[in-house]
Amino acid sequence: MASIKFELESKFGSMYGAEEQQAMLEVLAKNAPTSGDACIQFENDFAAYCGVKYARACSNGTAALFLSLVGLGIKPGDRVLTTPLTWIATAAAGATLGAEVDFVDVDPVTYNMDPEQLAKKITPNTRAVLPVHLYGQCCDMDAILALAKQHGFAVVEDACHAVGAEYRGRKAGSMGATGCFSFHEQKNMSTLGEGGIITTDDADLFERIALYRSHCTRVYGKSTKYCSLDEAKLPMGKRFWWQDFDDCGYNFRMTDIQAAVGSAQLKKLDALNQKRIEICAHISERLQGVPGLTLPAVLPGRKHVFHLYPLQIDPGVFGMNKEDFVYAMREERGIRIGTHYIPLHWTTAFQKRGFRKGQFPVADRLADRLVTLPIHPRLTPEGVDYLVDSICAFARH
Repeated sequence: MASIKFELESKFGSMYGAEEQQAMLEVLAKNAPTSGDACIQFENDFAAYCGVKYARACSNGTAALFLSLVGLGIKPGDRVLTTPLTWIATAAAGATLGAEVDFVDVDPVTYNMDPEQLAKKITPNTRAVLPVHLYGQCCDMDAILALAKQHGFAVVEDACHAVGAEYRGRKAGSMGATGCFSFHEQKNMSTLGEGGIITTDDADLFERIALYRSHCTRVYGKSTKYCSLDEAKLPMGKRFWWQDFDDCGYNFRMTDIQAAVGSAQLKKLDALNQKRIEICAHISERLQGVPGLTLPAVLPGRKHVFHLYPLQIDPGVFGMNKEDFVYAMREERGIRIGTHYIPLHWTTAFQKRGFRKGQFPVADRLADRLVTLPIHPRLTPEGVDYLVDSICAFARH
């Protein structure tokens, strides 16, 4: 029983093995550089996996979102739209650039951005929309992209939950101007606890993102293999190399040791995601018909990779409200139940920006009912059954 409870307390979303250990040793033997050959290989592998032309690895998913908006030229006064049901990084990417951030209410079935509500929020200064593929299921991208084409805004996919997810045969991160991924320790694949990557098909946008990721540095001459070199641009008197900065940028680089692990993880990703899908199918089969529970819906044409398993509780029918359920599962059964997420318009950061509770009624209602079950590919059948039996034990009979 202790081992089962440990499974259900675990916060680590992926699995490491001999392949990752070997990859790390190979990079250590090369003195563990930053953003070298292993990063380039990981970027190429990830771009090919997603079906895009370019990928740039970075320090985390937050950096990926921020750099995407920097690359798009988002500035103070520009309007950026996203969902209130997400981690704060999605909205903070625009807010920290001085943009006007607003929220779009969510679909009550998928919990993703509602395109009908999005259409009502678009104004002439809307420059970017950040749909979040929440819990591992892609948003209604055809509808969102149609609005983008009509109104001329850029779509930045927050795919931090959705590595490997698909929408009508297209990979998450391949449909917008950019796709943003997180390799945090809780995600479906990880690069030693932190990491991120940005995908795009736009060569100019990729160039801007790549520059701002690493101090907007350009090096001319023969001193480095990782920068664009052009001896013809050497200033007078600089015979060997010259370093210049296009602008004041940032240091959001990924290290080679993380990237090497990322390449190993990417080879396992589809199998790890399939394990999640199978676990969640078993949970849904067992919970089907339990009064007061709304199980996750997987829409046609989607591959849902179940970063998390969302469960909606109707307290009047189930016999217990969300807060009591989370507490009872932890204290009586030793299972950590998640509360992803507190709506951003409830937070101090966005209350200071003029938002208030009740402003987005679907998100508000879900916040009082929605919990997430612990999902990772290391869960055993015994652990899954203990999880389901524990939930059923609290249901009103």
